[in-house]
Amino acid sequence: MVATDAAVLIPLRSFDDAKTRLAGVLSPADRRRLAMAMAERVVRAAQDLPVHVVSDDADVLRWAERLGANGLAPAVNGLNESIDAAIALVATEDDPPSRVIVAHADLPLADDLRVVDGPGLAIAPDHARDGSNVLSIPLGLGFEFHYGPGSFAAHCAEAERLGLEITVVDDPSLALDVDDPGDLARLQVEGS
Repeated sequence: MVATDAAVLIPLRSFDDAKTRLAGVLSPADRRRLAMAMAERVVRAAQDLPVHVVSDDADVLRWAERLGANGLAPAVNGLNESIDAAIALVATEDDPPSRVIVAHADLPLADDLRVVDGPGLAIAPDHARDGSNVLSIPLGLGFEFHYGPGSFAAHCAEAERLGLEITVVDDPSLALDVDDPGDLARLQVEGS
């Protein structure tokens, strides 16, 4: 089962201050290149779904447009608030999708985001089942996002609060997100 009536939202703050936890092993230029390469991989993993890159950074928005993605500048602070604002914008489109897929931009092995689908909340956790690397929800339910430490459990609890069925998608291509040197080492092993 793959999502067909969904829009993809990719929150991305900036390339210039990306991946600061990798500063001990990568130069600023290397971190920027890595962040751009991972984000491009995630955009391409949307396949034929419309993509909205959510950012207030002009450089990121220009980059998104060059890839054929729509840039959304929500002008709010915080990841959860940015996603809420972006969903509100997508919901007002002439022909809004029935679902949104929120995918983090640091998934270097992402292949197909459409596999994160289900009747309620569909969620692809990170390898430790702590984070929510990709999640998919129907529009218009008042789902409250809880990104940050423990977001996988928090998003599942939110789905339960709303009475949504939960589909956990354990996809190795979506489980690796690169946040720290250990993740970078894991990428070198899994990505080869």
